[in-house]
Amino acid sequence: MGARRKIHKLKVGRFELHKLGVSGLEARDPYHLALTIGWPAFIAWLTGIYAAVTTVFAVIYSLLPGPISGMDLKVFRNAMFFSFEILSTSGYGTIRPEAVTARIIATVEIVIGLAFIAIMMGLVFVRFSRAKAKILFADKAVVATHNGKPTLMIRIGNGRPHAMTDAVAQLNAMVREVTQEGRDFFNIHELRLVRSTLPFFPLTITLMHEIDGTSPLHGLNAETLAARQWMLFLKVEARDPMLEAIVHELRYYGHDEIVLGARYIDAITLDDAGRPVADLEKISLIEPEETAPGPN
Repeated sequence: MGARRKIHKLKVGRFELHKLGVSGLEARDPYHLALTIGWPAFIAWLTGIYAAVTTVFAVIYSLLPGPISGMDLKVFRNAMFFSFEILSTSGYGTIRPEAVTARIIATVEIVIGLAFIAIMMGLVFVRFSRAKAKILFADKAVVATHNGKPTLMIRIGNGRPHAMTDAVAQLNAMVREVTQEGRDFFNIHELRLVRSTLPFFPLTITLMHEIDGTSPLHGLNAETLAARQWMLFLKVEARDPMLEAIVHELRYYGHDEIVLGARYIDAITLDDAGRPVADLEKISLIEPEETAPGPN
């Protein structure tokens, strides 16, 4: 019986995929590993490497026949402190290597310490400098009548205090279907949006897909959505002028997060000066379709 293969989990919101044959910890790609693990694991990883290198050189120093003046390195604790000082390139202080062998070993450790510090600072900088999106999504997708047509709607908002630009949205659905041969498979359908680009994205916008005769959603109800395991994937990209970078976010909606016969409560109002004010806390609020005046 073969060895059990490790299952790698891929999560997008509540949606979870499992993959076999993928290594989550790829030793041959340490850069990718250092960027994808969480901060606690990243700090533990750096600390572990630093401690391991320090310990290896401390063992070497403790085995040398008295090459260091100013400290007895036969005491392993002293050897550890001395190795730490060398690796961190903070200097010997009153301790100095005298024998050639000790100087060579100390030089090698200094070079390793310089390289380690440079790599560590580079990784920390990259982790801190990665642009993160702050695009807000409504908790539910809704289907309501708009301009006389049934329309799928998803509301998104700009969670930054400043406006973003060049927003682009793409909506797809993954649907369980049966082939003519009777086999089940998951197919991907693009749901064309009425407006997929937005040059200026300051507040909120409701993305809409008209459910006409060509739409994969045509004729579906809550039961068929569940039976065919409908899943919506909404990808939004935008330029953040403060970060000078393109940010992106992906949101998943399961069939139980698609509400038929409802629409969003207005999230944008006007203040006393006639200026639009967006309340992002209302981005997910919905109400029955017959009581709502229209999307906002």
